[in-house]
Amino acid sequence: MGRSPCCDKTKVKRGPWSPEEDTILRNHIQNHGTGGNWIALPHKAGLKRCGKSCRLRWLNYLRPDIKLGGFTQEEDNIISSLYANIGSRWSVIASHLQGRTDNDVKNHWNTKLKKKLPSHTSTAININNNASNSAMQFSSSVFLPKQEVDQHQVTNNSNFDSLLENAHFLTSEQ
Repeated sequence: MGRSPCCDKTKVKRGPWSPEEDTILRNHIQNHGTGGNWIALPHKAGLKRCGKSCRLRWLNYLRPDIKLGGFTQEEDNIISSLYANIGSRWSVIASHLQGRTDNDVKNHWNTKLKKKLPSHTSTAININNNASNSAMQFSSSVFLPKQEVDQHQVTNNSNFDSLLENAHFLTSEQ
């Protein structure tokens, strides 16, 4: 039992996308839209790809509003800080980085940022409780164990947004 396949796997191309396929998909979507049916789109566009593959290619790489390329130090600090507070909620983290997808943020974390953390720690957080400015300050060089950060975990998006507005992201040790 289970779900029936979306396409005949023997008749679809697998593996890396060619620049020609990217152009065909991009042009088709810009001219005709998705039509709300990703399963039928590859056939209409003349691609020998699965609908899911086309959808993921468009959403993660070809959309015009996607920011491709290296992450800035500020983006790295934001990802590290948010990961420390909310964990691996990639779509929430990506929503605070203009033009970045959840997939891109997750891949960047797993390939670059996670390796920079010491193995026994999970976050970088300092609390600054001045009377004039009670903002959380994050540092990529000061780490606390996860259980010490759990008390600071954000529970709703309005608090989360105010936390980000008041956050000062630092790159040097205190």
